[in-house]
Amino acid sequence: QARRRLREFDVGARFSRLPLPRAAVLLPLLVRRGRLHLLLTVRSVQLRRSPGEVCFPGGKREATDEDDIDTALREAKEEVGLQPEKVEVICRLMPGIDKMNNMVTPVVGFIEDTFQATPNPDEVSEVFVVPLEYFVKPLHYKAFSYETSSGYLTRIHCFTYHDLEHKKSFKIWGLTAHFAVFLALVISGERPTFEVDYDLDNLMSSSENYFSNLYASIYERKKSNL
Repeated sequence: QARRRLREFDVGARFSRLPLPRAAVLLPLLVRRGRLHLLLTVRSVQLRRSPGEVCFPGGKREATDEDDIDTALREAKEEVGLQPEKVEVICRLMPGIDKMNNMVTPVVGFIEDTFQATPNPDEVSEVFVVPLEYFVKPLHYKAFSYETSSGYLTRIHCFTYHDLEHKKSFKIWGLTAHFAVFLALVISGERPTFEVDYDLDNLMSSSENYFSNLYASIYERKKSNL
């Protein structure tokens, strides 16, 4: 059922011609105790950008990458030792735009529950999993408004997840939380316990409108800077 829902939201390479720098992340799904979980990482504190923050495996596109899927799989292998052949890639969801104005494409794939991560300490300090339903029915959640560098006002989701295995809490926010929420909405079809920037009865078209508005605000800013 999750695979079917995800394929209905596959955007493929539809946005590949937009004139923005490219990046991709892998959203690794696994089944644990009969429930879907999402694998996340914590960035190494020695990294220059966003040290210690929770994110998905991923990064900037390289010249040798064939497409966004290639980028996401390569980065996941480099960061947590996930072999590309061990990922059942399902789809590419609606992209987002990060603080550096990179267009980031989320690639969704299933992995085995038995996967043992081997984090690259230069990039990743920890790996953990969160039940997917937490991103529609969280225990600890807050939101705040954020104005992008181009002046577009958007909602930032911020989750705090207490991981019993690690005996610690993780803060999941920003674009990572944005992708996790959208993924949970697509798969569950449920209404979240908090407000989102989408029309939940028209999730595909409203998510495309959201991205189009965000992109347009950046493009207008670029034109005005010329």
